[in-house]
Amino acid sequence: MPRFPWKATEVVDLPGVGDRIDSLPGQTAADGGPGARLRLAREQGLAFRREFPTTGTPDSVTTRDLITLPYPTRFGLFRASRAVAPFLSITNRMLVIRWTESDGRKRVLLFEPSDHELGRYTPYFADLTRRTPGVVERQTVHVHGTVLGHLAGLGIAPADVDYLMFDHLHTQDLRRWVGTTAHQNDLNSQPGAAFPNAKVIVQRDELAGLAELHPLQRPWYQPATYRDVPPEAFLPIEGSVLLGPGVAVVKTPGHVFGNQSLVLNTSTGIWASSENVIAAEALTPEHSKLPGVARWARSWQQEIVLNANTIETTADQYNSIILEKTLVDRSQADPRFLQFFPSSELTGAWTNPGTRPTFTHRHLTHG
Repeated sequence: MPRFPWKATEVVDLPGVGDRIDSLPGQTAADGGPGARLRLAREQGLAFRREFPTTGTPDSVTTRDLITLPYPTRFGLFRASRAVAPFLSITNRMLVIRWTESDGRKRVLLFEPSDHELGRYTPYFADLTRRTPGVVERQTVHVHGTVLGHLAGLGIAPADVDYLMFDHLHTQDLRRWVGTTAHQNDLNSQPGAAFPNAKVIVQRDELAGLAELHPLQRPWYQPATYRDVPPEAFLPIEGSVLLGPGVAVVKTPGHVFGNQSLVLNTSTGIWASSENVIAAEALTPEHSKLPGVARWARSWQQEIVLNANTIETTADQYNSIILEKTLVDRSQADPRFLQFFPSSELTGAWTNPGTRPTFTHRHLTHG
């Protein structure tokens, strides 16, 4: 087990950020099970949905594509898909959110700024790469750009970035983003912080879980890469918080214990983003043309289709998706679908028959 710069019991001592959202205290019920938590998720979501627009809107939201890669169909569409392809494709995207504080300070948040060059060493994906012929990998993995390259194109200096945030820390290696306290043999260097003024917003539950992983979690994390990451690089939160006008972090446990979603109030209404599902149609599967999905949802009376590569607390993940579904508005492009922006979105590819999405957002733009 790798040594960490913190213990699970010490995470509470790290500083936090944001104003707590009182209408989202969490999906807890003193005398109830997952069904009672589902009811609370709907009720709390409706309460927050009413108050959130009054907080304002951010100055701008911009989308940049990072990488398209294969992902098992049985994970991305859980039990619903009848596609013959064992793999589908997902595109990981970064959101750049800018807002102005009440005192005039400008803020920049990067959501899902994945260092995909190092993310490929995640145990699951490293094993998949070893088993995949090079010619196949070249057909299925497409790099669209890097975090730093996209920021340069937007005219944003790395020193101007205030916050980095992920819905959870699966696959993430943060060493090049926040620096390390010691030489890293695999990188042949001691990385300085590419983002010298940025802090990582993360749920305390996620840091506590990362400090001592359960076997169900190990294929998806790179715990050794956090050994020399300075603890002060993190800003842990507990639950849901308002970061700025129209910018909120909502705790959505289930996919991992410390899962969180980005919620934005924009000129087109309210959006949410996470990896709880990989397609907008997974929130309204009755409108999906993906083979088997609509029929499966009817047969099993399921309102949503999970992204289920981890099944730590499946019922809580279901409830969290319902919370996200309750918060967001309908798409202006097609009202059958909701303004849920998957942080890794299902992408059609000729190599994966039966997995072309019915509807995609592709970008989230505001301001």
